[in-house]
Amino acid sequence: MILRAYLFLTITSLSWGANAVAGKLAVGHISPMLLTSLRWAMALMILMAFTLPQVRRDIKVIKANLPLLMAYGAVGFTSFNILLYSALQYTTAINVAIEQAGMPMLIFLANFILFRIKVTPAQILGFMLTLAGVAITASSGSLTRLIGLELNRGDALMLLAVLCYGGYTVALRYKPVLHWQSMITVMAASAFLISLPFAAFEVARGSVTWPDTTGWLVAAFTAVFPSLVAQVLFIKGNEIIGSNRAGIFINLVPIFGTLLSVMILGEMLHLYHVVALGLVLGGIWLSERGKR
Repeated sequence: MILRAYLFLTITSLSWGANAVAGKLAVGHISPMLLTSLRWAMALMILMAFTLPQVRRDIKVIKANLPLLMAYGAVGFTSFNILLYSALQYTTAINVAIEQAGMPMLIFLANFILFRIKVTPAQILGFMLTLAGVAITASSGSLTRLIGLELNRGDALMLLAVLCYGGYTVALRYKPVLHWQSMITVMAASAFLISLPFAAFEVARGSVTWPDTTGWLVAAFTAVFPSLVAQVLFIKGNEIIGSNRAGIFINLVPIFGTLLSVMILGEMLHLYHVVALGLVLGGIWLSERGKR
């Protein structure tokens, strides 16, 4: 069961790493708000093709918990992705990677403040190791480059995105006993509906970029993998090992993002990438060894 959770969370991180690369590829081909709406519209259509019977069976539970499920979709799905795609318009992947790596510590802190869930010294050390690995990757192994980072509009948007997804992860402990098909369908519907006013605002102010072929391909990819595969597996991984332990796997996201950039964007793989990957994996192992 634990190994299954590790597999689920690793696939989740791989999908989200690919989402960051897709977000970069989307710049100039489709605007952030429209991408978010199309992404969840496609994901919802795919889901409804096979989940409607289960949704009908769970309709009473859904109605009783609809505000919470809608909030999950609004914060964890719509808000996070709008902020992420918008951030990539203004800041670099270096900044985004480092800021996203702070999510596990935010989860640790929120769990401690709200639920008095203690963090072990091994978990803290594991987080520090994974953060060091992410920092090495993000700075291309250059301390000078890391120190020289500046906070700009994109960085502020990404910090808000991290806050949104960290809050969503912690709040999953309150999710109702509901079949995963029903839960992901309602959350995807919420994400789509909440995204529509943002897309409309983008069109109204004349900042929309209508999708070309690349834009449509990016939207389709994000609809299947980051939207469906990753979200379902992340929920199930949280169910098995809890949000504190699941959160540390998020630090694999920028590592996978770097490796995918090498394969897809043709960037060179350096020794510091290998060292960083070792630190991240070592941090996850140490955190797991120190679990209560």
